[in-house]
Amino acid sequence: MKPGIHPTYFKEATITCACGAVLHAGSTVETMKTEICSQCHPFYTGKKKFIDATGRVDRFKKLSLKSEAKQAARLKATKAKVAVETPAVTKGKKTTKPVA
Repeated sequence: MKPGIHPTYFKEATITCACGAVLHAGSTVETMKTEICSQCHPFYTGKKKFIDATGRVDRFKKLSLKSEAKQAARLKATKAKVAVETPAVTKGKKTTKPVA
């Protein structure tokens, strides 16, 4: 190994989870913090637990509602524009009078 170019290696680096679990492992970073670990993750514990730390599901639902509202407004505006532009038809005959 070439001296002076490698990061410092810590044999007893501390990893702290949000649940309070503390793990020790080798790393180039002395202390780390995680949101989830093997002691609190539903896959390892067998408990069903919904993990949505940042509100991604709520944000997605909010964006989809906003998108649907925009599409409905755009469709309504398009239908109104088409209704104004089409000439009036009375019983299959076109009228010569302009539509107001």
